[in-house]
Amino acid sequence: MTTNTAAQAVDIGRTGVPDLADVAGHWVGLDEIAHLPSLRNQQGQAHVNHDLSSLSWLAAPPFTFGYHTGELHVDGVIPAAQRFLWKPWGVLREHRRGGLLLTTDTRMALSRDLLLWRITVTNESSETRTVELAQDLFAMAAHSEVGYGWLYEGPWNHGQHHDFMALERIRATTGGGEQHYLLSPAPRRLRLGKPRVPGIQRDEEHGPMLLDDALPAHVSHDKEPQPRVGVAGVVRGLRVEGADDGVILRADEAITLTPDGETNLDAFALSPGLTIGFELRLDTAGRSGTVLTHGNHPDSLQIGVDDGRLWLGITGEREFTDAELAVGDWHHVRVDVEADHVVLRLEGSEIARTRHWTESRRWVSRIEGGTVAFADSRSPARAVYAFAGPPGQLRTVGAGGRATWTCRIEPGRSVAIGIVCAYGTEADAVSAQARTAAEDFEATMRAGEDGWRRLWASMFTPGNPDFSGHLPTFTTQDTGLARTYYMGALQALYQRNTRIRPGEPVFLTGGPRLGPTTTYFWDHCEWSRLYALLEPAGLRSWLLRVLAGPYRDSFGVENLGGGPLGNAYSANDYALFRLIEHYVCVTGDLAFLDETTRGATGGASGGATVLAHLERLGLGWRERRNPATGGVLADFGDDPWQLLECVPTYTGVVASFNGAYVSSTRSLAGLYRRLGRYEDADRTEAEAGQLADAILDLYAGSGHWQVRRPDGTDTIGHCLDFGLVAAALHRELPDEIRREMADFVTGRLLVGGWMRALSPDDPIAAASDRPDHGAAGAFAAWPGVTAHGLARLGHRDRAIALLRNLSSAASGGLWGQAMEIVTGPDGRHRARVAERGVATRDCIAGAAGAEAVLSALFDINPTFATGGTAGLPATSCVEGVGTLTHLGPVA
Repeated sequence: MTTNTAAQAVDIGRTGVPDLADVAGHWVGLDEIAHLPSLRNQQGQAHVNHDLSSLSWLAAPPFTFGYHTGELHVDGVIPAAQRFLWKPWGVLREHRRGGLLLTTDTRMALSRDLLLWRITVTNESSETRTVELAQDLFAMAAHSEVGYGWLYEGPWNHGQHHDFMALERIRATTGGGEQHYLLSPAPRRLRLGKPRVPGIQRDEEHGPMLLDDALPAHVSHDKEPQPRVGVAGVVRGLRVEGADDGVILRADEAITLTPDGETNLDAFALSPGLTIGFELRLDTAGRSGTVLTHGNHPDSLQIGVDDGRLWLGITGEREFTDAELAVGDWHHVRVDVEADHVVLRLEGSEIARTRHWTESRRWVSRIEGGTVAFADSRSPARAVYAFAGPPGQLRTVGAGGRATWTCRIEPGRSVAIGIVCAYGTEADAVSAQARTAAEDFEATMRAGEDGWRRLWASMFTPGNPDFSGHLPTFTTQDTGLARTYYMGALQALYQRNTRIRPGEPVFLTGGPRLGPTTTYFWDHCEWSRLYALLEPAGLRSWLLRVLAGPYRDSFGVENLGGGPLGNAYSANDYALFRLIEHYVCVTGDLAFLDETTRGATGGASGGATVLAHLERLGLGWRERRNPATGGVLADFGDDPWQLLECVPTYTGVVASFNGAYVSSTRSLAGLYRRLGRYEDADRTEAEAGQLADAILDLYAGSGHWQVRRPDGTDTIGHCLDFGLVAAALHRELPDEIRREMADFVTGRLLVGGWMRALSPDDPIAAASDRPDHGAAGAFAAWPGVTAHGLARLGHRDRAIALLRNLSSAASGGLWGQAMEIVTGPDGRHRARVAERGVATRDCIAGAAGAEAVLSALFDINPTFATGGTAGLPATSCVEGVGTLTHLGPVA
């Protein structure tokens, strides 16, 4: 039976700012979505799971929660959620069966370290029903001020680390899903010796860059990594056997182990009944290190020694033993793998066994006056569950608890139960917060919703108390355009965090599974006009902080610690130039260019003015020229991770960012004239013309562009080339090319109310199976970028048609990082938020649709080249589109 639940058709935009409840969020069935909804509260984030109540990936720095918070049992059964309703303040989950309607409302209280659940059971039958409700209660909470990279550290039984794959397997067990989570189904190499750094989620360093298994170790630099060393010794007689005693891998010869060496063997997958046996001789006493690892992932099966004593590790567990190995002697070691546990044996005797995560020895739970209190033995984190109406039974279960209610429900009537969980570092204060919230449960629930509505109203109100600026109000008869604009605004509000940088509101890039403190430069520039309008003071502060760091050597910043994050992106020059340009041109704050940043200047030592940074960014093509690829255009090198990550041929000279350099160079020429530097203006204007001419030489026909490398050329049909070239060269492009480019987009990329980033018939499409930058779908920003390009090429009607349909792809909420194209039973294409691999549910780049309403439809494109800081009109009206009010000026 399908649970298809189409969105309600609500007219919005005709009277200005719509009610927040009408902007986004409608019931969606489980068979309609892939990526389940998220929760946020302006200081943290979390994911709902497949059952009716549990949460995972809860991170509200400096707090993180491990595993999940516990499932709801109804008459001894764990029901799965059949459909979901997302709103900014919380998520409803629903299950209907056997005359009972089960509805749960799960929330993170706005700007508080507090979780809320309302469980409602409605008797839809004609007979009185007695129902037993039992809620498992877990709060594996930890407190840490460090370790918040894109791959942020979460709590596990033996410590803090990021283990994406293991936690996703644990989430898959909820709602009656997979029974076991311990073993990864992926084949991995067996390695002896020094382990690799966890986080590189692929066995081969140069393997394919697919979202499913490619996750670089983008970790923060504010915490010393654990030592990654092997041991000095020898392994011999290594055998891996399956459950049927068949030999999977055999290495009879002796293998020498050294602290810095590594021996690679064949790949295989772990499965129940598999055994790994070998003889081990240690050559030095008192050493610690790894002997063997199955793969180089954080959840890998590992065997090692700690001060000469054996230990066993897998999937968040590490079991240490007292078995000290005599140096120079041979010892027989064996690992027995089962679906729900792994056993380590020495000389045939069991010395260690893993346990289920709920039996943790790290956290202690206890009953205290009608509450369940939790304490973390490795950090000062404390948590307390309290109840609006006491449960009939309350007891501890393993490292958690269980609350049970027996409810008698008359026909047509409902019962509701309220549960809260407070967390912090002071046990008494946490307990008091939980008890107070439970005593006034309904008021606490209402306060969060009211708070979100107040923030929403402030976003569009000049002189409001919550933002240093405001967004214009869009009034239109076109409900589709209105929904795209206001959903984009809500995307920005939803990603806002006011705790990690006190006094500087931060807008996060993604999550909840990744990056609770992370901002990517590139994603930020996709809503730079809106950013400068809404939060000019915050943008100014953020830019000064970013420009003081090595912005050319990273893709973004970890905002809590303030450090750089990740590898370099070729987009950085374009992104940061545009953010500075739009900040200055929207606000009129020309004095910002004279501000001096402290510390590094994009990799160099010392300080520099913002203007010096702007010049370095805008003219970055000068230092990227390569005689082997023509010597005029920028050559971005041979590392695909620095461009589109998943398109192996998109390296070297590409049209997209060279087009962006044309825009920035021309903008600088306009700024130079304003500053009286006329010779510099003339020179950069001429250089921009040379770049533009060279880009036109890359055109390969039919909307495709050449990619030039020292070893040859390819052609590609990608939306990034279209968007950035159309934005920069729309005046130079001949009419025929403009028409071909627009026809390529509408004929090959637009589909299902969304688009593909890469043409599906492109030769490289099969090797770029990612729903953000490949042919399987498109990144959240690409429709906005494409609509802007269509409008610049003179096809505003096509831009309107594209922007009008975007809300249908948001999977009942807002847009995610990757939107995949799927085919329904009726053969029709549609888009949804992708879940597979490491795609994130929320993405700030989704605000690009609202940005395109301003840039593509109202022609709000401030640059230094087109008048610079002349200011915006208070009102703008475009026939057939609508009206913007409260547009300017910006204080």
